[in-house]
Amino acid sequence: MSDRHTSITLDPREVQVETRDAIPPGAVDYAREVVAAATSFANEPVLSARVKLSATADPVVYCPCTAQANINVSGQLVRAQAVAQSMDQALRLLGDRLRVRLRHTGRDAENLRGRRPEDVDHEWRRSSPHRRPLPYSPRAGGEREIVRHKAYELTLATPDEAAFDMEQFDYDFYLFTEAGTGQDSVIYHSRDGYRLAQIAPMPHKLGPVAIPLTVSSVPAPVLTVSEAVERLETTGMPFVFFADAGTGRGSLAYHRYSGHYGLIIPSG
Repeated sequence: MSDRHTSITLDPREVQVETRDAIPPGAVDYAREVVAAATSFANEPVLSARVKLSATADPVVYCPCTAQANINVSGQLVRAQAVAQSMDQALRLLGDRLRVRLRHTGRDAENLRGRRPEDVDHEWRRSSPHRRPLPYSPRAGGEREIVRHKAYELTLATPDEAAFDMEQFDYDFYLFTEAGTGQDSVIYHSRDGYRLAQIAPMPHKLGPVAIPLTVSSVPAPVLTVSEAVERLETTGMPFVFFADAGTGRGSLAYHRYSGHYGLIIPSG
């Protein structure tokens, strides 16, 4: 008998919950129940689960409640997040997204990520339909600042692999180095599938791609961080992908849900 769907479901008491700000009574217990129930959808043993709950009292923030989960499935990290006007609603959305992602973990995820494009099972894309980016709250320009600065070594990946990773981590966009061109790139959702932008676009050098993908023909602008933030503010776009004026590497400035900014840059 196949053990494809065997899993070790966590007991709610094993789910670690971290809270910030004023969390409604009962939210911690409900978070444990939601996340523990979702772990039954994993195909391999769930080693741990961590949840972060926050609820800002800032009246500017339209969706003040945030729920984030990080699940360790046999060494593979699965992440999901949700924001809503109430914590109960955020946790329900979080449970829905976790169930989708946990169905494609462990050996299934590794097999999918390593296949040739013509062999890719399209189920993972059907189960993760395009969704609007999570909303960010309006603030006056002078009140906004970079409150999240993240640096990491960019993954070398094909567009198919980058899209898969983006879905698994529940990101709205994903900064990586495209394997066929060696270009720092960003992949994100578009109305018809996915969109790829690169420091210097080289669509002719991309290998075979299975996902519905369009490639921007416009090179990334060369900007300083302050110029990228200014462009982010004036355009109203969810993020700005740019070539850092000092390093030449691909970087991202983006709106956070609180109305402030985040910055992602390659490490090193």
